[in-house]
Amino acid sequence: MGVLGTMVRHLDTIIGPVVMLLYPLQCDDQQWLTYWVLYSFMTLFELSTHEILAWFPIWGYLKLMFCIWLVMPMFNGAAYINENYVRQYIKNIGRSSNYSEEYKKVLHMMTFDARKAVERYIGRYGPDAFERVVRAAEKESKKS
Repeated sequence: MGVLGTMVRHLDTIIGPVVMLLYPLQCDDQQWLTYWVLYSFMTLFELSTHEILAWFPIWGYLKLMFCIWLVMPMFNGAAYINENYVRQYIKNIGRSSNYSEEYKKVLHMMTFDARKAVERYIGRYGPDAFERVVRAAEKESKKS
């Protein structure tokens, strides 16, 4: 078995870097960005539980299969997770908030980080402070 057996036993370390690091560079932006966020979470999980995962020799193959599912165009796993979990979570945040419809429209146009910053600002200073900021921004936009 020699070389061939060694290659089969370490297939995840041979193919893994190509599938997990090089192939995602060819994907579209949304797929690519979602993949890298998920890959980062998986790496953090792996680093924090490495002593436990060392007991599971199949972990490398499971990780490889998950990454293949995330990046391969026939599966589009990263896009699936983004559409069915991330976007739904963001939509539910807007529905469950106590803001007026006008504010909800503005919040939906913002990025997730900007939305969280606005919600923290409103939580700290109240909705009246946010209204003053919006009015000041409207006045500024009318000047230019």
